[in-house]
Amino acid sequence: MSEKNLPLVEVNHISKRYPVLANSGDRLSALFDMLRGRAPTRHTTVLSDINFKLMPGCSIGIIGENGAGKSTLLKLITRVLTPSEGEVITRGAIGALLELGAGFHPEYSGRENVRLSAALYGIGDAELKEKMLEIEQFADIGRYIDEPTKHYSSGMIVRLGFAIIAAVRPPLLITDEVLGVGDESFQKKCSRWIDDYVSSGGTLLLVSHSMYHVQKLCREAIWLHQGKVEMHGDVYNVTQSYLAWHESRQTQTSHVETRRASDYEFGIESVICNGLDASAELVFPARGDFGIEAVLTSKDGTPPTMMCGWVRVDGTPVYGISSEMEKITARELGDGRYSFRLVFPQLALLPGTYNLRVHSLDTAGLRLFQTWQCDVKISGESRAFGLMQMPHRWE
Repeated sequence: MSEKNLPLVEVNHISKRYPVLANSGDRLSALFDMLRGRAPTRHTTVLSDINFKLMPGCSIGIIGENGAGKSTLLKLITRVLTPSEGEVITRGAIGALLELGAGFHPEYSGRENVRLSAALYGIGDAELKEKMLEIEQFADIGRYIDEPTKHYSSGMIVRLGFAIIAAVRPPLLITDEVLGVGDESFQKKCSRWIDDYVSSGGTLLLVSHSMYHVQKLCREAIWLHQGKVEMHGDVYNVTQSYLAWHESRQTQTSHVETRRASDYEFGIESVICNGLDASAELVFPARGDFGIEAVLTSKDGTPPTMMCGWVRVDGTPVYGISSEMEKITARELGDGRYSFRLVFPQLALLPGTYNLRVHSLDTAGLRLFQTWQCDVKISGESRAFGLMQMPHRWE
């Protein structure tokens, strides 16, 4: 296999553990374990069995809640830390922006730190002289370039660090939340540079809590949860699943109703969505027709009312409608059974996970008797915000 077809990063089943050091006894035990060359007796696992490859020209976003192990993973890849198990193989130069001020000597000026960083990247004095003006213009920190970096704000540190990376343009860029630091204009400048970097064949490993930036800059995503890979794949599928999980944490888990339709004066016998029985989460592409076929029951033989509603999994109401409001009469099937068919042409919901609810009400639509619900995931690519796609045009 030629060098260009080899992964720039190979993460082979790595794990990272730290000894528990809550008291003097723990510290003494950890010392003995270290002297004996064995794993700590008491430890906390930060990462467990992480395994993936990053090919040249690819871009992967690492997402997850705080404490999931994202920053630790980047430190293992950049060899700031060593894994407790497994191995990390890297090929080619790596440009890393992990922590504010990492690699900068606080007593040196910005210009001196640029020379030091350039030397670490293998850039000689002659090449650096050509790039120095470019670095100064990108950082845009004025006279502070000749001040000790200990006087810099956090935003100025990131500006200078990113300016060096932009000038070096390494084959692989690894960055941890750098787009969330600095003022808005600099964030936009960084985002544009990374977009151009990736578009022109650069390789990116990005940690961010901003799903917008992950979707904009990355083709794939890895969702870390409690130190393990929860999901790895297409960036839209992973980020949408992650956002749905986040939203569902804010609501109490709904219990599935076990009572039968015949237990109600007006009940729900069955609900079919686009020909599928919703026994589990349903997945449908965005902008497609969505049809609901429901069979409701009535003990006294009077036609029931059907209500249908869409709710985001965080409880935000999206849309609701009832047959009584629109003066729709159910189709009688006999034996107190009635059918409804409701179609949403070109369903305008944005990609994400929603809760679809069908309710049975009395003929007047005043009393609610039974509720049926299931989760529906709308898949697809979209960088729009909100709940639904609204028709629009730019003029």
